[in-house]
Amino acid sequence: MSKISYGGQAVIEGVMMAGPKGKAIACRKEDGEIVYKVSERKLLKEKYPILGWPVIRGFISFCESIISGLQDITWSAAQCGESEEEQLTFKDMLFAIVIAAALVILIFVVLPVFVANFAYPYVGDFGRSLIEGLLRAGLFLVYVVLIGKMKDIARVFAYHGAEHKTINAFEAGVELTPENVKKYSCIHTRCGTSFIIMAMLLMIIIFTFVGQTTPLLRILIKLACMPLVAGLAYELFRLPLKFPDNPLIKALVRPGLAMQRLTTNEPDLEQIEVAIAALTAVPGFATVAEKDEYAAVDVCKKPHGAVVH
Repeated sequence: MSKISYGGQAVIEGVMMAGPKGKAIACRKEDGEIVYKVSERKLLKEKYPILGWPVIRGFISFCESIISGLQDITWSAAQCGESEEEQLTFKDMLFAIVIAAALVILIFVVLPVFVANFAYPYVGDFGRSLIEGLLRAGLFLVYVVLIGKMKDIARVFAYHGAEHKTINAFEAGVELTPENVKKYSCIHTRCGTSFIIMAMLLMIIIFTFVGQTTPLLRILIKLACMPLVAGLAYELFRLPLKFPDNPLIKALVRPGLAMQRLTTNEPDLEQIEVAIAALTAVPGFATVAEKDEYAAVDVCKKPHGAVVH
């Protein structure tokens, strides 16, 4: 079984995979051709070691993943028929991030705080925090279910499943062919969905100790503590890597694994082929040294006619 950790995300008609040395995106164009974007990995913590410290690294990693994720989705959209006029500029991406962040704060922070505040005289600190957390989780669940019914998002969820299946197959040490990969699960412990669930659970615990405050002050405290919550959630998110068989860790990640059943769909063989192409295009994937050290898998060849950008 491989000891190298790979991760990724679904994009429009494709998959991004990332490893220690870089990342690769593979997308299938309308004519069936698979195109690639391959880049070296440059992390801020390599330039500024303090950013690699526990908790701090989690918040930095979260910010980097948001920015790079939006860039990857934008690139994949451009490969799948989106015209130059429809492509996002840097200003467009910045505006999209600001609007998305504002909506997230409004729906998942402001609304639960004001609703739970009405119950505070009857339920106390822990009850209020619990109500906030349950409402936040409920809103997130409704959001995922609703967008999952959209045709385009359903395809993205299928590529999400293909990403997980491919990584599961790689970590099991099997030859990466679509037929082999399809046998594996769409669920993976290091999925970003699990990170979100862990962050929600942490918010319930941490904000139990905030005590009686006005709703506005409580919202401001929550926003100020977001970097801490993201950092701690990241450290919990990494625990399955170190303690994969620990029963407490398994219980901790179980809610996130359950939520993944809503954010992944069963992919077809062509979607799995794209996920395999992305993984095997990651810089440094399955080099001779890695094969000797980790007994890595056979590398499938890139589809005929693939183009590297």
